[in-house]
Amino acid sequence: MEGLFAPFLLSGAEGQLADAARVEVNGTPIAFTTDSFVVRPLQFPGGSIGELAINGTVNDLAVSGARPAALAVTFVLEEGLSSSVLEAEVRAMRKALARAGVPIVAGDTKVVERGKADGMYITTAGIGTPIPGVQIDARNVRPGDKVLLSGPVGDHGITILLAREELDLEADLTSDTRPVLPLVEALAAEAAPGLVWMRDPTRGGVATALNELARDCGLCAEISEEEIMIRDEVRGACELLGLDPLHIANEGQFLAVVSPEYAQIALNALQLAEGGKDARMIGEICEQPASTVVVHTRYRGSRIVDMLVGDPLPRIC
Repeated sequence: MEGLFAPFLLSGAEGQLADAARVEVNGTPIAFTTDSFVVRPLQFPGGSIGELAINGTVNDLAVSGARPAALAVTFVLEEGLSSSVLEAEVRAMRKALARAGVPIVAGDTKVVERGKADGMYITTAGIGTPIPGVQIDARNVRPGDKVLLSGPVGDHGITILLAREELDLEADLTSDTRPVLPLVEALAAEAAPGLVWMRDPTRGGVATALNELARDCGLCAEISEEEIMIRDEVRGACELLGLDPLHIANEGQFLAVVSPEYAQIALNALQLAEGGKDARMIGEICEQPASTVVVHTRYRGSRIVDMLVGDPLPRIC
């Protein structure tokens, strides 16, 4: 995907195609992102496609080191969609916008034939302004840097899977969709000089996000399985289905890499922030094996975890 789009990156963007790019427009630094949401079902425990669209866009900007300033939204609606469904999603978006403190300033609506859009697709774009003192760049990651995770993984992907009712499984589980901006701001306020990289592990999960980091910095991310919080419901569903929780999508968590002298300060800041009590230090950056993610298991073994190949859970974000 990166190779396909790389020739079209704006001058001044970072070397890789990320969730959000930081560029300069007439000397003014901004962050820009765009995303599409194709969730099925439209409503699920803990959220809906409209709320997810706002949170996902806000989060892409936040983990690029930017505060969201304005969003644009486009609806692709399936012919025959109930107006009450559309109204419910607009209300969910309004609530999420208020929580994140960002307005929608432009939008559009298109209608396609019945059966062509799972009811509704949403595309967003967002711009933001840099958070002072925060410079996010995988090229600044060094051996000894610590890897932080803001909370439990896998909640969103498994919630969507169970909501489809294609499996005879029951679990008291809800999506983790939320804006991570307050957590990012709390982290930046205390540890901005040591904060070198962030990413929200959405499609492809923690494993894919860390593999992208390892590839971009040419180093190894070593993480401890015991330090990664996974709910019993998520772990059980993954064991039954042969899935790795580290590959399951999240919509309200983020990863951060922090220099060792700021690592404990950063962790304390996250744990004291609202919604951050489950933050953990899950590993560190090492020199070898280069461009690799290594997981140390609870049984004192280790394994290499690769980037997600294919998509065992389609249309989840």
